[in-house]
Amino acid sequence: MTHDNATPLMQEPDALPSTSGPLKTITVGGTRYTLLGTAHVSAESADDVRQLINNGTFDAVAIELCDARHHSIDNPDAMGEQDLFQVFKQGKAGMVAASLALGAFQQRIAEQSGIQPGAEMRAAIEECRTRKLPLLLVDRDVGITLKRIYRNVPWWQRFSLFSGLLGSVMSRQDVSKEDIEKLKEGDMLEATFSEFAAESEALYTPLIRERDRYMALRLAEEAPPGRYQNVLVVLGAGHLKGTGEHLEAPLPENPTAERESLEATPPPSKLWKAMPWLITALVLTGFAIGFSRNTELGWQLVIEWFLINGVLSAGATIAALAHPVTVIATFFAAPLTSLNPTIGAGFVAAGIELYMRKPKVRDFSTLRHDVTQLKGWWKNRVSRTLLVFILATVGSAVGTWVAGFRIAGALFGSGTS
Repeated sequence: MTHDNATPLMQEPDALPSTSGPLKTITVGGTRYTLLGTAHVSAESADDVRQLINNGTFDAVAIELCDARHHSIDNPDAMGEQDLFQVFKQGKAGMVAASLALGAFQQRIAEQSGIQPGAEMRAAIEECRTRKLPLLLVDRDVGITLKRIYRNVPWWQRFSLFSGLLGSVMSRQDVSKEDIEKLKEGDMLEATFSEFAAESEALYTPLIRERDRYMALRLAEEAPPGRYQNVLVVLGAGHLKGTGEHLEAPLPENPTAERESLEATPPPSKLWKAMPWLITALVLTGFAIGFSRNTELGWQLVIEWFLINGVLSAGATIAALAHPVTVIATFFAAPLTSLNPTIGAGFVAAGIELYMRKPKVRDFSTLRHDVTQLKGWWKNRVSRTLLVFILATVGSAVGTWVAGFRIAGALFGSGTS
């Protein structure tokens, strides 16, 4: 893409109604982009959007949504309509659980404040549909953002980060006024991670800075200079400055290449990929060393491995209130799957739970509301199956490390002959 102007012209919006949120107008190559900074928990912001669109000035509207979030607004029950078996098979259970938790947090805020977060985005969708205006979705997919956050932060911070996320959004305590104020500056992810993002460059980059750049690149693709005359860009106030600065600067001639690079998920390190195989090799080597010393020691190590891994993983499924058959099957499966990196205990546990307790139509229809309460995660068969998967996986992982250290201690401890 090329710009007709080397330097964009800046001008104040004219003939537009006054708004509660900030406006910034940038003209590039004959196209005027009017950026409206909104508060995601604000009836005023929704009114701003309606007034601007109905003003008749704009021939296209771009909003801070991705395809997935746009679909969830049009079809609120879409999350519950996914094929659960495929969710587990593709390794998306954690992502789905996090999305449900974020949705629960959103619902709690709506109940408390009387305002549905993202009301201004809904207003834009409805008004564009009514006036038959092009609607451009310019934000990055929320799943990709979560994955890039996960890959970007050091591995030792990942558990505390995401356990804090799930803990905060599943809590039944009232959402503080401070949290609601944070939502007026950023979206659900930003409000949830704001405590960490302020002090972590590794988190701030994929959560804020990359998305500012991404939205500017999407505008360059979907609404390049000359395609439309006046484009309204609706985005959270926290993104107004960054996205505006990117639009003001010359954008690359091929924005698609850079945009795709911001969608790529950094691959795990070779060491991290090799870790499951390395652990398996070490455990099997431990068994071999034990049997080479004496048969009794070898069987002791094998039995301890099975008991520790099986009990911890099965106990985790009990915490998820899994079916008794699931618990028993997980007890026997976990020690074996821990020695086979191609299949996990969580996958086996969830598969059996799905077979024993097939979710019913009402489970899918009430999923969105059930997960707003902590007990609802165990009551609903869909969310409970997700818990079975996650807790069985965690239990098996803990069991692997505990049993591994027990084997090492038995073989190389000071009291071993």
